[in-house]
Amino acid sequence: MATGPPRHPAAVLRMISFSTGFTDSRLGSTVTQMPPWIPRALGMAFLHATAAVATAKFAVFQPTDVTLVTTITLAVLVGSAALWSAIDAWVGLDEAGRTWFVAALVAGVTSGVLTVVGKAAFVDRTGVSALASALTGGAAFTALLIMVPAGLGLVVGRRLATSYGDADRDDDATEASPPTSAPVRKPSPYPREKSSPRPRNRQETEPAR
Repeated sequence: MATGPPRHPAAVLRMISFSTGFTDSRLGSTVTQMPPWIPRALGMAFLHATAAVATAKFAVFQPTDVTLVTTITLAVLVGSAALWSAIDAWVGLDEAGRTWFVAALVAGVTSGVLTVVGKAAFVDRTGVSALASALTGGAAFTALLIMVPAGLGLVVGRRLATSYGDADRDDDATEASPPTSAPVRKPSPYPREKSSPRPRNRQETEPAR
């Protein structure tokens, strides 16, 4: 009987990594050995810094439309943290809450430094004086902008994993159970009495004249 694709998301990820050869490369082994909060902190820090620099650059040329661009940027940042954390909870990442808490704190500080460097290089030559505000208020805002949606994503991911696991267990139980057959009727210890034939009338036996 042909089997379908793996039903658990972790198995899907392992198949993708195996088919691409990522697990056999040096980069793959390095990524798998490092603490899980490091790639998340670096990824979110780079994403937030890029968004801040791009928004500041856009505001220089289109100051009237900066509100719409800022709203879209915040939606993308919130959705990215929520989606990534939901996937972590779905695949069963160990200590996902602690991982995202540390990642949010580190990403806040790292994003502040990268934002100052990016604005100094591409926008308005921001000086070192802006680094203090970026490492205090800016870092705190970035950390909250990662921590809050990540927490929501972890809750949603765990619920999805729970419901998905319950559905898998029900399917496995259905496949493992033997097919039920109709119950065999046992013969009665008291056999039925055969009914005696009904006597025929004389009129029925005589042929019609």
